[in-house]
Amino acid sequence: MNRNKINRKTSIFLGLFILMISFPKIVFSQQTLETINQALRYSRYSRLALKIIPVQEGDRTFVLQMPVEKIEENIDFNTYEFSYTVLSSYQEPINAQNLISLNQSDLKFETDFHYYFEKRVTIPDTQEMAVALLQVKDTRQGDMYYYHIDLISPYVFGHPDFWAYYGDNIPFDQSFVLRDEQLEFKGKGGVSLYNFHYPTAYDAPLPPMEIRPAPVPREVEVNYEGDFLLNTSKSFTKDGYYFIQSDTNSTQGMLVKTVHEAFPKVKDYDEMVDMVVYISTRREHETLLAAGDKKIALDQYWYGMLKDEEAARSVIREYFKQIEFANILFTDFKEGWKTDRGMVYTVMGPPNEVLFRPNGEIWSYLSEGSNSKITFTFARVKNILTPNYYILNRSRALQPEWFKSITTWRNGQMAF
Repeated sequence: MNRNKINRKTSIFLGLFILMISFPKIVFSQQTLETINQALRYSRYSRLALKIIPVQEGDRTFVLQMPVEKIEENIDFNTYEFSYTVLSSYQEPINAQNLISLNQSDLKFETDFHYYFEKRVTIPDTQEMAVALLQVKDTRQGDMYYYHIDLISPYVFGHPDFWAYYGDNIPFDQSFVLRDEQLEFKGKGGVSLYNFHYPTAYDAPLPPMEIRPAPVPREVEVNYEGDFLLNTSKSFTKDGYYFIQSDTNSTQGMLVKTVHEAFPKVKDYDEMVDMVVYISTRREHETLLAAGDKKIALDQYWYGMLKDEEAARSVIREYFKQIEFANILFTDFKEGWKTDRGMVYTVMGPPNEVLFRPNGEIWSYLSEGSNSKITFTFARVKNILTPNYYILNRSRALQPEWFKSITTWRNGQMAF
């Protein structure tokens, strides 16, 4: 080994040691939910997908259901270090003192597709806020995966005392379900669950620089679909979304959105036409919507834009891969690509930096060829259907970078 390198390294450690002796009051910043970069949560190349699903057993007692989806093939449990904690705020340090390790003996179930942990926690009466955090470290290159959810906070109405499960007893870890797919609902409360259907369909959101308010329907149609027995299987057959409750006098419940058999991928040419709205001019999109043969119209659209068949095929693959990930990551009562976060994700790609606050989420993208960043801020809105409802803070200042990304798509140069 090169002796000069050893000496240089030793000098650095000595210098740091002297610095710490000379200035004992130096405080090294610790990671918190507000400072950790959670960009890996939205990466197209993640090896795991984490989730925490709280089931509320009492006012301050929760069962934390923690399914970890195995995206990587031939996964080895010992490749990863699993831990969890409950924080009293987004500013509380995350460190070895409050993280609790999860070992192989802590697994409640393991399947071909999931590791599943389950822990019961009780929040002290004096604690005003509680946030559950699941952390997983990939020991090969040090990648850190995080997932957190508020248990008690001003932004949640509470959590249901039941949940839905797949046939292999793993908790239902997404908000969308295929029409007619069976889920089993389990809980320890009453004997029945009540189910309300919302047939509402939504349009794509306005672009980030459009500051006029989006139109809001004066009324939202809702139909009571009756009750069904707890601890039995249930399927949902209608388009839209369902809100399921064990107590109709409470605000607590579970959202389930029904989707077509191809979801999260695109289903047909009609859907493709809807989805290209983000990178099309108004005239182009109106022409596509009015076309009798959507396939021919789309072929002309892509070729007219790129003038090259191979380039067109490449952009089509990338664009609809973005749509697919947006649907996986952001679907709630809307399809993921129709949410504000899904729109930005589709056009801009996965963010380089994702920071969370109790009242919002901040995405940053590095500008090509410079050290500057473009930032999108999503305000968190309290919503009875989901604790993760975010609306983009729109601004005309976002227009240059937005149009730049659209131009990159239309030139066939976007890649992630």
